[in-house]
Amino acid sequence: MAMHGYDTGRLNLPFTGICTFAKKPYVADWETLDADVAVLGAPFDAGTQWRAGARFGPRGVREASTLFSFGHAGAYDHEDDVTYLGEEVRIVDMGDADIVHTDTLRSHANIRAGVEAALRAGALPVVIGGDHSVNIPCIEAYEGRTPFHILQIDAHLDFVDERHGVTRGHGNPMRRAAEKPWVSGLTQVGIRNVSSTAKEGYEAARGMGSDILSVRQVRRLGIPETAARIPQGVPLYITIDIDAFCPSIAPGTGTPSHGGFLYYEVLELLQQAVQGREIVGIDLVEVAPDYDPTGSTSILAAQLLMNLLGFVFHARRAASGV
Repeated sequence: MAMHGYDTGRLNLPFTGICTFAKKPYVADWETLDADVAVLGAPFDAGTQWRAGARFGPRGVREASTLFSFGHAGAYDHEDDVTYLGEEVRIVDMGDADIVHTDTLRSHANIRAGVEAALRAGALPVVIGGDHSVNIPCIEAYEGRTPFHILQIDAHLDFVDERHGVTRGHGNPMRRAAEKPWVSGLTQVGIRNVSSTAKEGYEAARGMGSDILSVRQVRRLGIPETAARIPQGVPLYITIDIDAFCPSIAPGTGTPSHGGFLYYEVLELLQQAVQGREIVGIDLVEVAPDYDPTGSTSILAAQLLMNLLGFVFHARRAASGV
């Protein structure tokens, strides 16, 4: 119906309406989840050692993700000749885990509860942080489930055991993960120059089964060889710290580190990493929008997540012969 010469049909443009991840449906009651992908915000940054602000990451990434609200037709990639994330992939937004300011344990428990709800529903949990400490409750949510390997894409090793009594800050998550009997090992890529972890941490990480590669080492090896180092035959959890990227393209983060990846390096690594592997969880952390007035960091994070989800479900279809 037209009114005063204007079409009153809903165009649903990216900058209109309520902002959920990629403008997907919001599910407030986590016990009614029925989806392939459940996106959870984890706006917690009390584990940060330097610049705070990642608590605004989920909002920033969600707002940026509306740019990629493809509708029912999905997104056609002419290079791959594939349409990704069509209507057959059901994505919902769970909203945010409840955060109790200054209370790490209660906040982490609420994040864990959200991931557990997604897993009970059979959905792929996708958590948007928040600082990297939110990975700790994410991994804890898999207690009792099939062991899996972790691919970490990050500037920092995050393998600190304890510092000043802190064991659940954003320098600790990979150490906490490696201690879990349901984590079979870690592949840590992008690790470089000034790190949050001392030499002893690197030695401990390697002793606990980590494969550690810097940006330069990845470039020397090449993406196919790097992806081939990730074990086959075991499920894979992917954790991405936005500071893995060069701050020239991702300045909106609390601990930027020069010498990072460019977009296609990470994209191609992820595309190859999901081939032949069951992806059981994803988190993307450390986006702090206030340090990037252009919004480019949030757009990068949203675009990376959308492409990664497209790769995951295309690989699943290919594996099932559909």
